[in-house]
Amino acid sequence: MSRPWSLFDDHLRLAVRLTPNGGRDVLDGVEADGEGEAFLKARVTAVTEKGKANKALILLIAKSLHLPKSSISLVSGETARRKILRIDGDPEDLVKKLEIFLG
Repeated sequence: MSRPWSLFDDHLRLAVRLTPNGGRDVLDGVEADGEGEAFLKARVTAVTEKGKANKALILLIAKSLHLPKSSISLVSGETARRKILRIDGDPEDLVKKLEIFLG
């Protein structure tokens, strides 16, 4: 299976499928959709109103990867379950952190 990220010079982009109101804040591993595109599954307790779930997702990923939340931004998927996040930093370091975290 492919990885849910793509590398750029100064950041990586991470594909995520978010389940808001999911009972707990957790990253649930990597899955692929019908076209074989990989994404990181995430659940947050926050609801979708006023961007609360998006903020909770950014906070969850920042905590999980030990990054400042200011280094993570939403590129697309503001109101969709499928989102693309931009994570600023050295792409190689970020991949190592993701691989350690995801096992």
